[in-house]
Order: sequence, then structure tokens, then C-alpha cells
Amino acid sequence: MRWFAAAAISVSAILFAQLPDVKIPRPAPEQPLPFSHKTHAGINKTACAHCHPVPDPGDFATIPKTQVCMGCHQAVKKDSPHIQKLAGFHAEAKKIPWAPVYRVPDWVSFSHKKHLGVEGVKCATCHGEVATYDVLRREKDISMAGCMDCHRAKGASNECLLCHDQR
Repeated sequence: MRWFAAAAISVSAILFAQLPDVKIPRPAPEQPLPFSHKTHAGINKTACAHCHPVPDPGDFATIPKTQVCMGCHQAVKKDSPHIQKLAGFHAEAKKIPWAPVYRVPDWVSFSHKKHLGVEGVKCATCHGEVATYDVLRREKDISMAGCMDCHRAKGASNECLLCHDQR
């Protein structure tokens, strides 16, 4: 039985060592099109919800369909090769294959709607001041420890079943 415990500890240590350190900033993922939140949300003052609505039940903030982008880009910078590539996705009714920057694990129940309904919580609380960035990368700690720290600071519950589905 000791060998089993030693093996379990060894496997756990190996797996833990392979997890990325959430405290170390990650580079921005490679994206299929350049997109500047600084230009769109900062300079042009486009609200987060314009491009990232949170449809019911409110778990996910969505990625805009190309028609949202083309609402402006039929006229704005339409000669840009990047906008022409965007227009190509739109003409073919294809989704832009954006690389995710933030991803919540499947075993975590997270609701954007519930969080945005809390006084003092805004998109930047978890995603950073994206309106100042030309290139978006994950900068905030969305690990369990990071979420629990935020819950403690805001006086929210850290009850396990609040975030973890009972299986």
C-alpha cells in the first residue's frame, strides 16, 4: 500500500509541475486578425457588451459575429488587407477562428451575468484594462486561488458548490 501512496504522490507532483504558473504573464496568443481593444474600446469608446453580449442564461460573454464588425468596417478602413480578410470571413459566413485568451475549466460553473451584477465588478476586474491594449493577453489570475482571493476581498462566498458542479 505504501508503494501506491508513493506512486500517487509522484504522479501528482509530475502533473502539478506541468501546469503553467498563473502568476507568470503569458504571451498573447497568435490571432487570425489583428484586433486592438485600445482602438475599439479605448479611443472609439465601444462598450464591452456591444461586441461581447452576455445572452441568457448569462454564463458566457460571446465573441461577435462578423456582421457586428462589418457594421462599421463596410466603410471604415475597408481597403486594409486585414479588413478585407475580415470581409472574406463575412462573405463566406465563417466564424473568425480567434484563439481564446481566457478559458474557464469545464468543471467550474461561472456566470458573467452574476458577476457583472455585483456592485463594483466590471469586465476589467477579471480581464484587466483591455481598453488600453493593442494586443490582448491573459493578465489576471483566474485560477481557483485567484477567484477565492477576489471573493474574500469582496465578501462573497467561497462555498465549494458555488463554483463547482456537483457530479
